[in-house]
Amino acid sequence: MNDLTQGPVGRHLLKFAGFIALTTFFQTLYFLVDLYFVGRLGRDAVAGVSLSGNLMMIVLALTQSLGVGATALVAQATGARDYARANRLFNQAFVMSSLTGLVFGVIVVIARDAYVEALAADAGTAREAHNYLAWFLPALVLQFGLVALGSALRGIGDMKMPTAMQVGTVLLNIVLAPVLIVGWGTGRPLGVAGAGLASFIAIAAGTVAFVLYFRRPSSRVRFHPSQWRPDLALWRQMLGIGLPAGGEFALIAIYMVVVYDIIQGFGAAAQAGFGIGGRLMQALFLPAVAIGFATAPVVGQNFGARLGDRVRHAFYAAAAMTAAVMAIMTALCRLAPAALVRLFSADPAVVAFGTEYLRIVSWNFVASGVIFAGSSALQGLGNSRPALAASALRLVLFAVPAYALSRQPSFQMRHVWYLSVGSVFMHMGLLLWLVRREFNAKL
Repeated sequence: MNDLTQGPVGRHLLKFAGFIALTTFFQTLYFLVDLYFVGRLGRDAVAGVSLSGNLMMIVLALTQSLGVGATALVAQATGARDYARANRLFNQAFVMSSLTGLVFGVIVVIARDAYVEALAADAGTAREAHNYLAWFLPALVLQFGLVALGSALRGIGDMKMPTAMQVGTVLLNIVLAPVLIVGWGTGRPLGVAGAGLASFIAIAAGTVAFVLYFRRPSSRVRFHPSQWRPDLALWRQMLGIGLPAGGEFALIAIYMVVVYDIIQGFGAAAQAGFGIGGRLMQALFLPAVAIGFATAPVVGQNFGARLGDRVRHAFYAAAAMTAAVMAIMTALCRLAPAALVRLFSADPAVVAFGTEYLRIVSWNFVASGVIFAGSSALQGLGNSRPALAASALRLVLFAVPAYALSRQPSFQMRHVWYLSVGSVFMHMGLLLWLVRREFNAKL
């Protein structure tokens, strides 16, 4: 456990972000390795796997709803030195997350066929999506149990060993990807199904490692089956913070559905180009996400200890760090977008579409980084509703004009990308105002 109420705030952020960034670096490497080998299978494979991105955003929305509240409340309890409450919060978060994962799995299995048929551009894309989801869906279900474990560790400031375990999990995924996708060493390629299977095996191994870590006698928070009976009062407290934060990711999932609906008429090459661009953006955004994940526990512990100046300092430092990192990512996407996309597809139509997407949307990277920092600061304060309101306004400002533009005779997808950039900057301005208002009210 780390006491984040003492010592330089910036150093705590950098230390935490460093551990998380190490994990996200290997996660990025996995994304790129996976995309590289899937890209060798053709545009249908890339487009089919890309359709899972919407489901991944839904899972992120749900797990954020379950995990953000746990991180904030565990951090606040730790800052107030109430370790019994921190333990009970962890156990309740674990039960709530596991039950939600089971329900999610049942619903998605039932609705999978309808989902794929509705969004796939053609029969080839639909076939590859079905093959991938056969193994990727169980991997998504396992994510729910992991979220409670990781959230509690972030809340108490424990990052070292969990980082090592997560890196090991991602390395296992990287090793398995070429073996299962293209049959390295086995001569039995499984195609996109192999990509889903690699993810499932790696996440299952990570789950076992995390459970064993929490069973150590020295662990500050541990499994206590006597505390597993649902405590609805605690669930409401965690969800009161987490649901708005998860709602932000749900809105992103809706954004993805809107884009896929509009882009469907442009064919599989367009879906593949957007899919590659989206995966690259996930990779490029991971440093900002790492800083954001570090911000919430630092803010939470200092808010629990009633140290208002340190809370403000944490947000300003996080915003500056994310802006600097994302400025570098912007330059990369402006200077060499085609080279980035070409790493994963040689199809000229796919490269052209992905290049245009990256070149335009990269203008919103810095603003998006600041948004991550602001949302995380609000989570640490225990009030993520303002961040959700800002995200909802952004979606409205994007979706309504996007559909209107798509019905014009001269419509091109670049019109949607420019519209997305404008909505992100408006989102950032509103969120900064809301963060300042929350600081004035609570600190």
